[in-house]
Amino acid sequence: MSTPEDERRQSGSLDEPLSEAHGRWRKIDPTLTEGELVRVAGGRNQAEAEFIQALLLEWGVPSILRRSAGFDVPDYLAAGPRDVLVPEAAEETAREVLLQADLAPTTGDSRGPRPLVVAAVVAGGGALTALLAWLVAQGM
Repeated sequence: MSTPEDERRQSGSLDEPLSEAHGRWRKIDPTLTEGELVRVAGGRNQAEAEFIQALLLEWGVPSILRRSAGFDVPDYLAAGPRDVLVPEAAEETAREVLLQADLAPTTGDSRGPRPLVVAAVVAGGGALTALLAWLVAQGM
C-alpha cells in the first residue's frame, strides 16, 4: 500500500511540497543562510513573533524565534516577548521587509530613563526627605 506522498512522487508532481516543513524549506533563499544569528525584530508574544517570521519567510528569509532574555520561564507558555533572529546574510533584507510592513523596531528616544538622571532624582528626594526630618526634629 502506498502513501499519498509516494503517489505524488510517482506521478511526477514535484511542485507540491511533501510536508509543511518541506514547503517552508523550499521558500528559503540559500544565499541568505550564511553567518551568525542576529536579532532583527521582536514580538510581544509568540503569535506576533510567528507572524513576523511568516512574513520574512514569504521573502525567502530564514528565521528562528527565541524567548527574550529574562522571560525564559516555561510557565509563560506562549506569553512573553520573543526575539526574531536571522542569519547575518539576511539581516539587510529582513530589515527592508520589516520597514515595508511597518514592523521595524523603532529608533529614537524610546530607550527608557537614563541611569544618571534616575540616580540624581533619587539622591535629591533622599536629601529633601532628610532635610524635612531634621527640620521637624528641631522644631519639636
